[in-house]
Amino acid sequence: MRAAAMLRVLVATDNPVVRAGLAVLLGAHRDIEVLAALPVRALSAAHRPAPDLIVLDGPPSAARALTQPAPVLLLTHTPARGAGCAQLVHGEFDEEELIAAVRATAHAGGASTVSNILRFRNPTSQVQRFGLSAREVEVMNLIASGMTNQQIAATCSITEKTVKNHINRIFAKLHSTTRGEAIASWLGTRTAS
Repeated sequence: MRAAAMLRVLVATDNPVVRAGLAVLLGAHRDIEVLAALPVRALSAAHRPAPDLIVLDGPPSAARALTQPAPVLLLTHTPARGAGCAQLVHGEFDEEELIAAVRATAHAGGASTVSNILRFRNPTSQVQRFGLSAREVEVMNLIASGMTNQQIAATCSITEKTVKNHINRIFAKLHSTTRGEAIASWLGTRTAS
């Protein structure tokens, strides 16, 4: 991925209404540039410039068939193991959670351990479990993807001071004192001390 804060996203779905809607929704964020909105079958052709992320709306088999050099965020009705990408299940996410997943997946990379653990299958459960706001969920996903405070600030279009305020509240809610502890709690891998 490029060093600049702008994310280049390629949208792919065979439904023209969903394709147009995703392009408008994602393009409304100043850190996201929609390179193109294509039918899934058009992804086989090389796309230049290369995207930082492919948002794919379709069956898990479509994600497995991709040989693109970018991570994939799959919007699906049926979650699938072994799809090799982060997944959002229709009906279990809203606009803010979609944008957070786009940013975190692009920054973490499709094959990263963190994005594969997170899977973004039901971010709402994290809100209920820890009592985080939607913005805190977004910041915590970016922390878990390995981003620095400066990178989080640029991604979310907020100041570093605001990022630190979010992190302080997140650490309090997750009963953590370090990023490592917070990430372990977030991913469900933290052991009792």
